[in-house]
Amino acid sequence: MTHYYSSGLVNAKNRVPEKQRFYQQAYKNHTRLWKIGPRSGIIMTSFNIAMWGTFGASMYAMSRKVLGYNTWFSED
Repeated sequence: MTHYYSSGLVNAKNRVPEKQRFYQQAYKNHTRLWKIGPRSGIIMTSFNIAMWGTFGASMYAMSRKVLGYNTWFSED
C-alpha cells in the first residue's frame, strides 16, 4: 500500500518554540498582536480600506436618502 504523504509532514521540524519566542518577545515590547506577524501590514491595510470604504459608502448613501434621492448618482 502506498502512502501519499509529503516528506514535510512526516519529519517536519517543530517550529512552535521559535514562533512562541518571536511572539512573546514582540508582546513584551508592547506590540499589538495584529501588528506582530510578517504579513500584518498587508492584512491590516486591506482591512482598513474595506472598513472605511464601506463606512464612507454607507454614509454617502444615507445622506442621499435623507436628501430625498433614492439612487447613488442621479437626481431621480
